[in-house]
Amino acid sequence: MTNRTPEQHDRRQGYLYAAGAFGWWAFIVPSYFRLLSHHGALPLEVLAQRVVFGIPLLIVILMISKRIPDLIRACSSWSSLKILIPSTGLIAINWFFFIYAVSTDRLNHASLGYYINPLFSIFLGYLFLGEKLSKLQGLAILIAAGAVAMMTVAEFDSGGGVPWIAILLPASFGLYGLLRKQANVTGTVGISFEMLVLLPFCIGLMIWLEQSDKGIFFATSTPIWVSWIMFLGGVITIVPLICFTNAVRLLPLSTVGLLQFSAPTGQLLLSAVFFDEPFPPLKFAAFVLIWIAIGVFIRDLLNTNKARRDSERAIAEQEEKAEHACVDTEMLE
Repeated sequence: MTNRTPEQHDRRQGYLYAAGAFGWWAFIVPSYFRLLSHHGALPLEVLAQRVVFGIPLLIVILMISKRIPDLIRACSSWSSLKILIPSTGLIAINWFFFIYAVSTDRLNHASLGYYINPLFSIFLGYLFLGEKLSKLQGLAILIAAGAVAMMTVAEFDSGGGVPWIAILLPASFGLYGLLRKQANVTGTVGISFEMLVLLPFCIGLMIWLEQSDKGIFFATSTPIWVSWIMFLGGVITIVPLICFTNAVRLLPLSTVGLLQFSAPTGQLLLSAVFFDEPFPPLKFAAFVLIWIAIGVFIRDLLNTNKARRDSERAIAEQEEKAEHACVDTEMLE
């Protein structure tokens, strides 16, 4: 049995976290939101319950893992606050509009948005981190823009409008990932901070929904089992987010970007096969374009990884030759 290096162990853990996050987002999360929306839950109510019912679970996790002091440090450190405060706003925006997409039969728009998200992350790296944009990456981004344009045409033809959800979701989540990459906190601590900031607003929102008879939580017209299922909103939210933030911490952003394609693929299957969302030929053409963009992106990623491995191999060979030369010199002396 070979011993793994710390780097190999981190990568393996990162892959497991990524698989859990994207599989969860692909099937469990949209199915849960669709169930609640079909029983009359507004997106705001689902969002509020995700936070309110998620906080107790997070506190328990922090206590078991002895991370409460880390949360206190994050709350009192400006280096953490300046990242986690804006990330809170971004994740709230992303959560709400994904719920909205599912409840308004626009999961295929969300799917397109999350296909675009890795390419948007590359563009963010180019803008804010000084990362170079290769020709293939630039081509992939242009093709993705064409896919959004094609989706827009398809929506107008069917009486809709600009597929803004397909733009808003990758923008909010891409910026969120960029910020969290720079936060010196674990995934659980970061999410706990963000949900604690949102908690007062969400409690107020639940009270308002109850008083205005717009909520379904334990309402007389709501089946009791639906109300009990709403308690799972915290689990539905926390499990994939913890996995994702840990994957981002352990893996390169480019690798996480590649693995993200599994989530929108599952969402697209759900929308077309199980949710019966309209899927005219023009919309299919838009997805063909985004799949071409993904193919270009993957080709560039494979080329980059091959070049990196070749460079590492060349360096290792040079070091080995230098080491042998030193040994030979010592023997001559």
